[in-house]
Amino acid sequence: MSISEFTLRLAQREDLPGIVAIYNSTVPSRMVTADTEPVSVASREAWFDAHLPERRPLWVCEDAEGRMAGWISFSDFYGRPAYGGTAEVSIYLDETRRGQGLGRYLLEQAIAHAPKLGVSTLLGFIFGHNEPSLRLFARYGFERWGSLPRVAVLDGVERDLIILGRRLADQA
Repeated sequence: MSISEFTLRLAQREDLPGIVAIYNSTVPSRMVTADTEPVSVASREAWFDAHLPERRPLWVCEDAEGRMAGWISFSDFYGRPAYGGTAEVSIYLDETRRGQGLGRYLLEQAIAHAPKLGVSTLLGFIFGHNEPSLRLFARYGFERWGSLPRVAVLDGVERDLIILGRRLADQA
């Protein structure tokens, strides 16, 4: 896979079914999301609308043929003004694109673009048993800032949520 064969662009409303399909493809794995059943496109409309391009964008990544390979989003952390310089970053990949370096590319893009959004701190919320994602974020300088032990129950198994953070720049 060559990263040059992919393009990253702002998501449009017509991308929402593809975004939801990629998200829903992660539900059965019990590795990525705390949703235990697929979500509907309608249920994600308000979430989509909250991703303002100038502040908290939602990007889709397409391959050379225009197929959606994944997406990345910036989301508010805790929803209070004092946390405006902090954003949660989420990366979701099409099943056929996982483990090929696309996650690295998307995380690199998020880190590079964050200061343009006024973001000086990035967070990742990752299940403790999701070793590939924990390794990916660690590779890019994210550190373990917190652990919420056994806060999720997936198929009767209690799971930890790990909070990873990376400071991008000091505020003046």
